[in-house]
Amino acid sequence: MKTRQLGAKGFDVSEVGLGCWQLGADWGSGVARDIGLEILTTAATHGVSFFDTADVYGAGRSEDLIGQFLKHWDGAPIRVATKFGRGPGVYPDGYTEDALRRGVEASRERLGVEAIDLVQLHCIPTEVMRQGEIFDWLRKLQDEGAIRHFGASVETVEEGLICLEQEGLLSLQVIFNLFRQKLVTELLPQADAKGVGIIVRLPLASGVLSGKFTAETTFDAKDHRNYNRDGAAFNVGETFSGLPFEKAVELAEALKGMRPEGMTLAKMAQRWILDHPAVSTIIPGASAPDQILRNAAASDVAPLPKALHEELAAFYAAEIKDHIRGAY
Repeated sequence: MKTRQLGAKGFDVSEVGLGCWQLGADWGSGVARDIGLEILTTAATHGVSFFDTADVYGAGRSEDLIGQFLKHWDGAPIRVATKFGRGPGVYPDGYTEDALRRGVEASRERLGVEAIDLVQLHCIPTEVMRQGEIFDWLRKLQDEGAIRHFGASVETVEEGLICLEQEGLLSLQVIFNLFRQKLVTELLPQADAKGVGIIVRLPLASGVLSGKFTAETTFDAKDHRNYNRDGAAFNVGETFSGLPFEKAVELAEALKGMRPEGMTLAKMAQRWILDHPAVSTIIPGASAPDQILRNAAASDVAPLPKALHEELAAFYAAEIKDHIRGAY
């Protein structure tokens, strides 16, 4: 597993990290505690050194599982990023310094750490970002030693650019994949120039870029890929990157024809992201230990040819971008 530095002033992270939303059992059939701990152990054993979670994943369950794992892990250091800003009583209009402090303290207790490596604002309203006071509160917590760094998870290019104006911002977490290529020119260069690292969520577009789904694939009633496919619960971009499911499957099938010989669609999709030097890490999720090995392998894949990058960019412009729904 190769590593990169998160931002100009941050720490080293594995190129492939682990998204831990599923460990909170908020959607789908859930992940049992023993399987969750096995997923974390498998990831760490295979060089995954960056875990991304949030205080609302399972109402703290994801953080708690990570904290239990860290108590017994004696291998290479693991960096943990969590998020604040979507919890009850906070989202969408309850942002106060006291609420942030209470949220960070609760996350520290669940994770079992003195200082959190990275606290990210969790897709908070654009206007709260624009006002900027919440970043002052984060800087106070950093000065006090409760958090080491702060960043923001955003839904749009506009929000990313707003956050880039904040002094001390270490990272932006964004949706970026073969279905969402606008960031190549409209956000990544600006972040790179500011020394802000990029954490990529949904590298496989909720799994559709694994190439394993068909138009007939169904999902559990509790799975966001069922109940949020049209944005009924939260930003539609968080599910299949904002594409209608059937169209996403159709496009994934077309992308299979562009793969280098012997390469899976998933590996091409993840390698494409890692080929952008502004990206620090991708954070695919995993609901079973064997998924960790498949995802981690993307770090060992050689960069894609320039001609393929050009072909994929042209395909996005001609066939994908007009079908994306929601904030972007």
